[in-house]
Amino acid sequence: MALPTPHPFSTARDFPVDLYSFAPIAAVLDAAYTVVIALSELIAPFAGASAAALAVVLITLVVRAALIPVGVAQIRAQLTRERLAPRLRQLQQKYKGKPELLQRKTMEFYAAEKASPLAGCLPTLAQAPVLTAVYSLFAHSEIAGHANTLLTHTLGGAALGANLFVTLGTGLAAVWPYLVLLVLLAIVVELSRRATVRFTGSAAGPTAGQGQGQGQGQEALPGMAGVLRWLPFVSVLFAAFAPLAAALYLVTSAAWTLGERAVLRRVLAR
Repeated sequence: MALPTPHPFSTARDFPVDLYSFAPIAAVLDAAYTVVIALSELIAPFAGASAAALAVVLITLVVRAALIPVGVAQIRAQLTRERLAPRLRQLQQKYKGKPELLQRKTMEFYAAEKASPLAGCLPTLAQAPVLTAVYSLFAHSEIAGHANTLLTHTLGGAALGANLFVTLGTGLAAVWPYLVLLVLLAIVVELSRRATVRFTGSAAGPTAGQGQGQGQGQEALPGMAGVLRWLPFVSVLFAAFAPLAAALYLVTSAAWTLGERAVLRRVLAR
């Protein structure tokens, strides 16, 4: 099957400076490509044309299962911040108007408690390479010098390598997979945000499928509440502009995160 010609606004177009032509990066991406192709061929007898899409889902689940220890560390960090929140509020009140001194005293306090204010960012950092790999696999017509046959795969008639706006230009028949994924992602993001609010008492929750950088005891600046309220939905906007395969990864990872946090919070809070 011939590869589709990249659309002028497609994520699958070639850029003047392509970092993925750098030998080490190309080798890693080619290895990932081989894994996805092999898994797609393995499940093709019962998955049909959606084999590559299902392969992305299965790989996402495997990655998230491997990152369970990271999720445990994140929930423990949230519990630690909740325990330290009263003392942090005292420091903020005591050193109000002295930001540099407050920052130094806060870091000293975290060090004394053997805690890290950045511990909740671990899931985001750990998943970033995987999301980048999935995005890249479906955003290049060539990988390591050979044709990228993943761009010929579809989900519900929509190309895994095209984004929502490119598909809109080809007609409405293949748009429904994007709309379903975006709606599901928005729902999971909101459920995750509400669960975080209940758990931490914070007005803003983390982006679904990613880490949390705000903890209880860190009050939002005036005018920031609205921004923090909608910040988690940036992932939905990203999914609309990303290849369909990357959006599929985000939805699967976000749903896993929601369930994982619900279980770990019950277990570790004891």
